[in-house]
Parts: sequence; C-alpha cells; structure tokens
Amino acid sequence: MDLFSQFDNSIKNLLPYDGTVNYYGCVFPRLQADNYYDVLLNTIEWKNDEAIIFGKRMVTKRKVAWYGEKPFEYQYSNVTKIALPFTNELLEIKKKIEELTNETYNSCLLNLYHDGSEGMAWHSDGEKDLKKNGAIASVTFGAERKFGFKHKETKEVVSLVLQHGSLLVMKDETQTHWLHRLPPTKKVHRPRVNLTFRTIVEK
Repeated sequence: MDLFSQFDNSIKNLLPYDGTVNYYGCVFPRLQADNYYDVLLNTIEWKNDEAIIFGKRMVTKRKVAWYGEKPFEYQYSNVTKIALPFTNELLEIKKKIEELTNETYNSCLLNLYHDGSEGMAWHSDGEKDLKKNGAIASVTFGAERKFGFKHKETKEVVSLVLQHGSLLVMKDETQTHWLHRLPPTKKVHRPRVNLTFRTIVEK
C-alpha cells in the first residue's frame, strides 16, 4: 500500500481553498477502459432519471442506476432509489479506486449521458444519507467531457476535462462550499458512462 500512498501524495488539490479535489488522470489502461465502457453500457440496469420539482414529476433523457453493498435507500430531488447488488465489474473498479485513494466506498450512482446535449446543472452532493465530508470518487468511461467547480460565495470557477478511464475524487468540505456541473456541449456525439462511488451512512 505504500506505493499507492506515495502516488496519492503526488496528486495536487485542484481547488484553491475550502475543499479538496484530486484528479488522478487515466488510471485504467485504454483497452481495459474500453472493455468496462462496453460492459457497463450494455449490462447496467439504466433508467431515465426522475425528479419532483415544485410538485411536478420530471423525467430526464440522462439515465441513471444505483448499486451498493446493501439495498441502501438514496433520496435526492424528492425521489428515493433502492440500491441493486454490485456487479462483478463494479466491484473490480471499486477495489482499484479504493487502493488508489486509500478510501472505502459502499455504493455507486451511475450516470449515462448519451451525447453532449445531456449534462448536469450546478449542484452539490449534500444528501443527508451521504457520509459528511466523505470522499466521492468519479470514474469516466467513454466521451471526454468538461467538468467545472464554482465556489458558492466567491463564484470562482475551476474547470478540467475528464478523460476516458480517469478518476476524480471530491472530499473534505468540497460539497459544503463548492458546486459542480457537467455543462452541455455540441462537440460531443458519443456516450459517457460516469460512476460516482460514495459512502452511505447506515441509520
């Protein structure tokens, strides 16, 4: 584990203050990343995401899936999801990023963006079920997309491009002080599969 610890210490914090975001770059070799992309695209139980806003039910083109070590409940946008059991591929990916980040995760929210027209508006992952100030590990397979952070008070913005097979980790007070988003773009025409490994605190 010492090798991974040294690797972790060399990763810089992308945020200037009030949180920690580490970008590890591509941590999966190209062929392995290609394989995970194909398998996840075709075997995950994808469903259109839902949200209840001002009492009205909204359905997005973007698709999501929720997996975990147990049938955890996860509520956001006034909708509750029940976790499906981890697949073998998700367990393999989880094991690798746990070694790289020296963190543990018990659940994974997956997003499928079919092309650049689908994105995510500014938000923070502050749901009460999540471990407070815990690490959220975001893995990208497929299309490269721009990803941004904006400080809630100063409005300072930090952006980067998430590569195929890459790992980004948000932790500490990031969710308290920063918003993040995946802006839409007309330049991307292929899907992006995004895995966000999290820790649910059992009640």
